[in-house]
Amino acid sequence: MSNPAPDLIDQVLSIIPGSHLDALRRHREVARDNVQQAYVALFEPTDASQVSLLERFAVASFVSGLQGQPVLADHYAHKLTQLDGGPAIAAAINNEVERGATTGPYGIYPAGPLSSENKVGLHFAVSPEVRRLLGERLAAALDHAHLLVFRPRDSSKEALQALLAAGWSTAGVVTLSQLVSYLAFQLRLVEGLSALAGAAAIEPANDTTITSFTAAVAAGSNP
Repeated sequence: MSNPAPDLIDQVLSIIPGSHLDALRRHREVARDNVQQAYVALFEPTDASQVSLLERFAVASFVSGLQGQPVLADHYAHKLTQLDGGPAIAAAINNEVERGATTGPYGIYPAGPLSSENKVGLHFAVSPEVRRLLGERLAAALDHAHLLVFRPRDSSKEALQALLAAGWSTAGVVTLSQLVSYLAFQLRLVEGLSALAGAAAIEPANDTTITSFTAAVAAGSNP
């Protein structure tokens, strides 16, 4: 019998079986497995006709880089460089990450009670030279990913139409949105586990302050 594929979160954080973090993640085994299954569905799909593997890893490299999460950014950049044409695209995306780095969320709400929370911020667009390298389709995906990460309140029919105009199908747009949403969750999970790892280095492994909430975050589910 072949061994099951390693869990990505365990891999990138070097979580050792039997360790404090391993025990926390296995507190909710089903939730932990679901996180890995979602990764496999998005990055090892049986059908990549609507969104290619190169597009998936390019967007993931861009988003994780924007969020400043080095272990995931390194993982996705490495996966990208293993694909045909990937090394040049990975280098270009690294430059665009530097151009697009900012903090959020920000954007403009429709006129109403939330308008007082409007906040102006960067409206990112892939640079013309990199756009020529990536092609309009992938460049539009990065533009849209930046919007979803930093100014989701600006999401609109026009933003979706820009993807369709760049060659994305409706099914492809749905997958792209699912991808960015999953990455946001995955990044939050890794940040939480990294914080718990730091706490575990200070506190005893059986510290009663480790509540069911931290166990739920570590497992990858809501408490």
